[in-house]
Amino acid sequence: MSEVAQKIRPVVVAMSGGVDSSTVAALLHQSGQPVIGLTMQLWNQRRFPHLVPADARSGRCCSLDDVYDARRVAEHLGIPYYVVNYQDQFEQAVVQPFVRAYLDGRTPVPCTLCNNHLKFDQLLRTARQIGAERLATGHYARLRFNPTSGRYELLRAVDASKDQSYFLWGLTQEQMAATLFPLGHRTKAEVRELAAQLRLPVAHKPESQEICFVPSGDYVAFIETYLGAQDGKRIGEEGEIVTTDGRVVGRHQGLHRYTVGQRRGLGLATGAPLYVVAIDRATNRLIVGENDAVRRDTCEVEGVNWIALARPARPVSAQVKIRHQHDPAEATIEPGPDGTARIRFRIPQRAITPGQAAVFYQDDLVLGGGWIR
Repeated sequence: MSEVAQKIRPVVVAMSGGVDSSTVAALLHQSGQPVIGLTMQLWNQRRFPHLVPADARSGRCCSLDDVYDARRVAEHLGIPYYVVNYQDQFEQAVVQPFVRAYLDGRTPVPCTLCNNHLKFDQLLRTARQIGAERLATGHYARLRFNPTSGRYELLRAVDASKDQSYFLWGLTQEQMAATLFPLGHRTKAEVRELAAQLRLPVAHKPESQEICFVPSGDYVAFIETYLGAQDGKRIGEEGEIVTTDGRVVGRHQGLHRYTVGQRRGLGLATGAPLYVVAIDRATNRLIVGENDAVRRDTCEVEGVNWIALARPARPVSAQVKIRHQHDPAEATIEPGPDGTARIRFRIPQRAITPGQAAVFYQDDLVLGGGWIR
């Protein structure tokens, strides 16, 4: 083997069994880059079989069927392929915080937790242990190095409808230096077409929609089943539903069933529509109000990660996204101590929800993000 060939270290592709990561593996392999496919085994779908709907095959990720699909793609490409078992780590870093968040009256973002603690942490470590230089994924986002600032930068994908930068704000500089997002400059339609041209077995596979460990989308049933299996604990203590001016208007069936901004499922017969304004864990009360009461112009965030710049000493103007489907809103971010910040929106925003992420943008550039508290 020549000295040049010896210096070409493989790239690990995180293969989910879907069309995006499969296309990434194919493109890198086609370019002559040595590729190793790794699939993370994260959750045993047979653990709570009654929660898995009959048609779950086409609506979730990380299932045994997906592992089979990833293996078929690897065999089609002729690349090494392995499954790595991270079930214990996933339960500790993603599932348990997910459950605790709902019990505490917060609405979590498990995909971000998985990216922060599994995909770009554990999997990247595994990649290095087997001699790989970088980790490539099928995320729709872009990375670049800014020689002026000396920092790696995260940007939105070219395909705005598929952009996943909202879920990637927790990446560190070290992780970004070792990460590739080959699809960030492509549209989903282009990726589908490429997959078909490359004759990938998953070229026409439907996209996953639900949280991988909640394939039915019924997170309430999952939480109750999970806790029941842990220690037989029952949750869902009833409590009062109270308006913002203190009137008791009904009873709730357990605070874990609700999220800020929710209207349906409250079981209230009132003249004007009422929405969840806040979840008061201390008093076990669900606070409701009319639509205007759900709007706020400030929020506090914690666990802030600054990407495009070091922690600023002064307030920063940005567009802030408070959930995945939210249109970023103009705001001023005031950095605080210990990884906190206060966000002041120019126009009050609807349903700023504790537990969700607030991600800071300047046009396509991701400045950073944090957890809403």
